[in-house]
Amino acid sequence: MIKINRRALLGSVAAIGITSSLPIPAFAEEITKGGTLVIASSQVPRHLNPAVQSGIATAVPGTQIFASPLKYDENWNPQPYLAKSWEVSADGKTVTLKLVDNAKFHDGKPVTSEDVKFSIETVKANHPFQTMFAPVDTIDTPDATTVVINLSQPHPAILLAMSSALCPIIPKHVYGDGQDIKNHPANSAPIGSGPFKLTEFKAGEQITMERNPDFFIDGRPYLDKIVIRIIKDPNALLIAMENGEADMYPFMAGSQEIKRLEKVEGLSITDQGYAAVGPINWLAFNTVKAPLDKKEVRQAIAYAVDRDFITKALMRGVSKPQRSPIVESSPFFNDKIPAYDVDLDKANALLDEAGLKAGADGTRFKLTVDYIPGPAEQQQNVAEYL
Repeated sequence: MIKINRRALLGSVAAIGITSSLPIPAFAEEITKGGTLVIASSQVPRHLNPAVQSGIATAVPGTQIFASPLKYDENWNPQPYLAKSWEVSADGKTVTLKLVDNAKFHDGKPVTSEDVKFSIETVKANHPFQTMFAPVDTIDTPDATTVVINLSQPHPAILLAMSSALCPIIPKHVYGDGQDIKNHPANSAPIGSGPFKLTEFKAGEQITMERNPDFFIDGRPYLDKIVIRIIKDPNALLIAMENGEADMYPFMAGSQEIKRLEKVEGLSITDQGYAAVGPINWLAFNTVKAPLDKKEVRQAIAYAVDRDFITKALMRGVSKPQRSPIVESSPFFNDKIPAYDVDLDKANALLDEAGLKAGADGTRFKLTVDYIPGPAEQQQNVAEYL
């Protein structure tokens, strides 16, 4: 059996547009072959085809069942996967992939350039994040192991778009039969070329995957089996982690739960490799309604929000302040974006400039804050603080 240090993939939740969560990976203390990894999850996937479905529920099993052209390391550097090499033209408008020649789908048929072309076109036409492939104009397949992607304009994130969670390579001989791909029966019994093969999918209950003995990367995977137990009751899920019935928890919604599991002997929590993929919560403004139609008012609110208080007090220190929709640990973060650190004097000056004078009780105006139902610390508590 593999010796697993029971480490949970626990994510903090972000608060109000300004905090990012810290989802977390689990690693074996010693790398030895064999064993079963049991993952606890509250996420219920509709199906298991991440080419047409976004979200953690589909991505967690999907990235094991399917391989992608590229994968990324924890420092955001692209790594070979199905594509053993790639080249971007000087003008940034052509990407050429050279595929490995030993990759097979779980039904034994080879992975070819036609499958890669079909998959990218499928994602572009059907995925909720389809705009990530919007600049893709045409795709050429001069031979079985060469893919030439022609772009209408340079696309800085094109390589990232071909990573594991975003661009699974699906078999054309299965999905290219003319059926509606979003409702294709193979979505619940997928055939990929990834390290694990699906052996059981009990909708809303359990997903079981076994080691792919024909995986194209020598010596991988190490595990014999991965079992994803879907536990909808939050307390039951925590108990499963505490009792050792599960080895890993991919994402956790609340800091209270994280703090609870921090006390469990043998359970470790880390954000290594996942610091840039957590959700961001934000405060959105209705800019067509007064007084939020004035830039000065929106800026004043930003200066009045103490993000450090939210992250340290309300979120118990398991989230980080953010200043843009792209987290600061992302390679695409723009550090020239203003931080709007708390500054009440500046906030008051901006409100004066906007013509919103304080009344006798000090009130300048009133707003209604709507929030999405969920863990109180993420939504209700932050709304009440505001």
